[in-house]
Amino acid sequence: MKFKSISRNLFVLVLLTNTILLVSFSSVQGYNLTEPVVADHTVANLVRLDEVPDSAIIEAKNTLHIAYQHTSHGSQIIDGMNALPAFKESNGGTVDLYNYNSTFLQDGAMSSVPDVGYPGWDDATRDYLDTPANSECNVIMWSWCGQASSQTEQSMIDHYLTPMSQLKIEYPNVMFVYMTGHTDGTGLEGNLHLRNEQIRNHCIANNSILFDFADIESYDPDGNYYGDKYVTDNCDWNDGVNSGNWALDWQVTHTEDVEWFSCSCAHSQALNGNLKA
Repeated sequence: MKFKSISRNLFVLVLLTNTILLVSFSSVQGYNLTEPVVADHTVANLVRLDEVPDSAIIEAKNTLHIAYQHTSHGSQIIDGMNALPAFKESNGGTVDLYNYNSTFLQDGAMSSVPDVGYPGWDDATRDYLDTPANSECNVIMWSWCGQASSQTEQSMIDHYLTPMSQLKIEYPNVMFVYMTGHTDGTGLEGNLHLRNEQIRNHCIANNSILFDFADIESYDPDGNYYGDKYVTDNCDWNDGVNSGNWALDWQVTHTEDVEWFSCSCAHSQALNGNLKA
């Protein structure tokens, strides 16, 4: 399932990452979107290829106050973001543009619950948003660890989709970012893919914002697709005849510190962290 492409004239960034979610003021009415917005592999190279104007990034840093909660897989985004400034500046990027502070992004904001796979994540969100010191927060994002793989259709509704929809009603001035679960090697016929499609379809039907973690792990930067090759979170793939690791293969044929950068990336390869950064 594909979302509508994100146009280049949209100028408010929901997340300062390579996989940037872009939301224009003209398409937002009190943060109620008039169409779904997705960060997937199709936008994963925007920052790396210098296709986002400095002014948009500055606007995001001045406007957005993001609370993010995650465990190890979700840390891939943060580790990529932390290594991005040095990479960009060493290649002629604007000094300090890609640095951020806790006013823009509070990492581990709702730490009473480890990640969205655990019970009580929605109440932890309420506790955070109801705290006066956090009154400026206008973006909430939770990531999965591996729990999306074990959800049923009904438990995904009960544990994730319905509570997220309720939070959107209770806090209309906050943007809530959905996320798919990381790839697990079970392929297109596996339960994880079905549950990720369930999340994607929900976001389409409800004009929601999605960070498509699994989709980003299914493509290399050149657009080659591995989702039908039992791709894993480590970027390993196997089509029954051939196998490899799309991230490592891409890294060895491209110049480090020019086309990609080294960074920590839990359970995976640096390039995966680059694309999520």
